[in-house]
Amino acid sequence: MARSSHLLPILGLVIRIAAAAVWLVAGAAKVGELQHFHAQVDQYRLLPSAFEAPFAYTLPLLELAVGFYLLVGLLTRIVALLGCFLMVLFLVAQAQAWARGLSLDCGCFGSLTHERVGAETIFRDLALGLPTLVMALWPARLFSLDGRLLGLPNRFARPGPGLDSKDGVSLSKRHRASRSREPDRTRAQE
Repeated sequence: MARSSHLLPILGLVIRIAAAAVWLVAGAAKVGELQHFHAQVDQYRLLPSAFEAPFAYTLPLLELAVGFYLLVGLLTRIVALLGCFLMVLFLVAQAQAWARGLSLDCGCFGSLTHERVGAETIFRDLALGLPTLVMALWPARLFSLDGRLLGLPNRFARPGPGLDSKDGVSLSKRHRASRSREPDRTRAQE
């Protein structure tokens, strides 16, 4: 039990990095080829033409921002909720295109992949969205700016024997570190 308690914060960190990687790869793949991504957005025929270009040019930057914030662990829950909202939009767009019988490239990862919208891309995106959903529900804050700057608790650290729920660091390690920073009181009293 104690061993698994020590592994939970690490598991949370791995999931947070996985979520960040999905968004960073998706955004980076599109940002280098904005015209191509604009053409992919046009094929979905969902947005009025006046909104297609702003959406196509903004989305990759937003995906990069979500990925970066998740990577450094800043505003983790808020950013993960934004990521979940975006993922729902993507899934709805794919499902409606598939239901309408449109034969188009998903566009999820720019030109890195060329996959037709269908059940496979929908299930793939559902799976790729799971780490972001986990971060929205249980923000992992080991080695995060949330923990360092904002003092927010790590939801992947169970308080228990020897663990602090704030960041999953062993209480004995924290106590030793704080004692090493304290001046020796016996010398100070002399």
